Amino acid sequence: MANKEQLSLFSCYPGDGGSLPLFPSFFAGGFECSTPLNFDRVRLDELERTGHDAHFRDDYRRLRSCGIRTARDGVRWNRIDNKGQLDFSSVLPYLEAAEAEDMTVIWDLFHYGYPEDLDPFREPFIERFAAYCHAFARLLAKRGYGRPDHGPQRYRFYTPVNEISFFAWAGAEVGVFAPFQIGAGSQLKRKLAEAAIAGIDAIREADPYARIVNCDPMVHVTAPHDAPWLQTEADYFNTHFVTEAWDMLAGRVCPELGGSPRHLDIVGVNYYGVNQWEHQRHDSVLSESDPRRVPFSTLLIDLHERYRRPLFVSETASIGDDRADWLVRIVSECRSAMNAGVDLHGVCIYPVLGMTDWHTGEYRQMGLWDIDPRTDSGHPRRIHEPLSAVIQEMQMSLEIDQLEQPQQLDYPISNDEVRSSAAFRSKRR
Repeated sequence: MANKEQLSLFSCYPGDGGSLPLFPSFFAGGFECSTPLNFDRVRLDELERTGHDAHFRDDYRRLRSCGIRTARDGVRWNRIDNKGQLDFSSVLPYLEAAEAEDMTVIWDLFHYGYPEDLDPFREPFIERFAAYCHAFARLLAKRGYGRPDHGPQRYRFYTPVNEISFFAWAGAEVGVFAPFQIGAGSQLKRKLAEAAIAGIDAIREADPYARIVNCDPMVHVTAPHDAPWLQTEADYFNTHFVTEAWDMLAGRVCPELGGSPRHLDIVGVNYYGVNQWEHQRHDSVLSESDPRRVPFSTLLIDLHERYRRPLFVSETASIGDDRADWLVRIVSECRSAMNAGVDLHGVCIYPVLGMTDWHTGEYRQMGLWDIDPRTDSGHPRRIHEPLSAVIQEMQMSLEIDQLEQPQQLDYPISNDEVRSSAAFRSKRR
């Protein structure tokens, strides 16, 4: 667990050059919501496996009890869309619970799972996806979900396609997820980026208060000690392939897909301890003490310099007893990045509930609550006290000092709105 000296690092939250907080809490909790067809052609549903599907309102309340008022949660396209007929009854209870518990949710619309009658390489995949995105955004806007007239809640948040890069690799490069292709990762990446752009356009047509959080892995590779000649290739991978999906959304590459900086919007950074490895050796993960490992703050600084867009650490977590220390290290790196002018809006603990492996079913102690769906009848949650203590000690000082910093806004806003934003956060405590 983090000691007092480590925690003192977070006595302030510098936001120089950034915008007002996008979310009502610095920390967020992410509910693993993937629904792929895995290697065994079995449909996974992590919301069911963790019991969140049955306990979402209680889970939102648990987040709030820890001072967390922002969540990532899933809509599950494969459940909503039946051959083009859309039925949102499975997600309506989530919307009602989020509204009742005053929880700001970033809605994942496509987390590896899509309707089984569709093929990502063929029409009408993109047309159906855009129609689904439009209908969901219209549903949120019609309900008034998010109350865009209240301080930082003037936005509603969407992630159209989660992890374009990883899904392209898993689904079409190595074929462990549907569509089970081999060697076609680059083609699937283009199709997913095109779908995301169409989905973003559809969302914004239905919801003028939409903000888009485009989540993708931030990774870094380096040459193996015994193959230093691979460094040039590793450098090319880091500068071209790691950010390629974001570049497509931003219109920097493949402009024929229709991307632009407006489509990129908020850059969601997914980062875990395994995200740095030796090039061409995916199983050779760099240890925390390896001098070849690049500080996370440097990766954030470089990413912000590349796009000049708001950043959000949309996924991060560790396993077992390392969970609290990992979060302290990550937030320390985030603070260094913010000191350097990075416009960073928070950190999402993802997954916030323990989960099982997609392929083996092995349980992993991750997140703020432990839960083993193989043995725990009724899916009881057991809080991981060291991580809870770290979150509660860091969060309030992070948020208060964030609001007190001089701001350069990335959208027009009046002084009255600045004051209402501060008052709104204070009231929500």
